[in-house]
This record gives sequence, C-alpha cells and structure tokens, in this order.
Amino acid sequence: MGHGMGWFHWALLSACFAALTAIFAKLGLQRVDSDFATLIRTVVIVVVLGAFVAGTGKLGNPLALPRSTLWFLVLSALATGASWVCYFRALQLGNASQVAPVDKLSVVLVAVFAFAFLRERPSPREWLGIALVGAGVLVLGFRR
Repeated sequence: MGHGMGWFHWALLSACFAALTAIFAKLGLQRVDSDFATLIRTVVIVVVLGAFVAGTGKLGNPLALPRSTLWFLVLSALATGASWVCYFRALQLGNASQVAPVDKLSVVLVAVFAFAFLRERPSPREWLGIALVGAGVLVLGFRR
C-alpha cells in the first residue's frame, strides 16, 4: 500500500462523513424545502472545495482535459445532483435511519454496473457481501 492512507481508509472516512451528512441534513431539513436545502449544500461544497483545490495548488484549466474526461465528469455531476435532490427529499419525508441504508442500494448497483460496463469481476465472496447489502435494503424497505 505504500505511504499514506489506502483506498479502504478513504472509503471508511467517506462512510463516516456520509453518515454525518444524513444526520446533519435531517436536522437541517426541518424548516426548509428540500430542493432549496440541496442548493445551499451545493453552494457550500463549491466554495469550500474551490478554496481547498486552489489552496493545494491543484487548480487547473478544465478545458485542457480530454473531451471524454470532461463528458464523464459532467455526467457524474448530473448524477450526483439528481442523487442529492432525491436523497434530501427522502430525508425530509422519512427517517434518516431508514433513508440512508436504502440509499446504500447504490453499493449493489455500482457492482452490477461495474460488472456490465467496466468489466470488473467481483469474487464470489464479494458478490455475497453485495447480496447481503441488497438483502438489508429489502428488509429496511418493507413495512411491518
């Protein structure tokens, strides 16, 4: 793995921040429209991330990137925006402890899409874990 944190550590940090996102968002959505709240969140992210990228000297000309790279980054941004709008709407309507785990159905979908489009081949043990996540989502999705 070399020096510094490997992918797994970054993924764990991502999970921690995603959990905090759900809790803070649920608290923040009590007196505001979910779409407007998503806009506020997005503006804060743009400002903070812009300052971070500029401060670390990583700011560059996006038009110098290959066209396919820009295209996929734009598609990723559109998917992220749609995900955030749906996530905030779900949080406004439901319990964070139910919405966030169902949102993690993305784990299953990423595995299926990566298999289909990126030619990734998870091991049987990995497929078992992915299936268990999917089963958990189904358990949470059904009412008693």
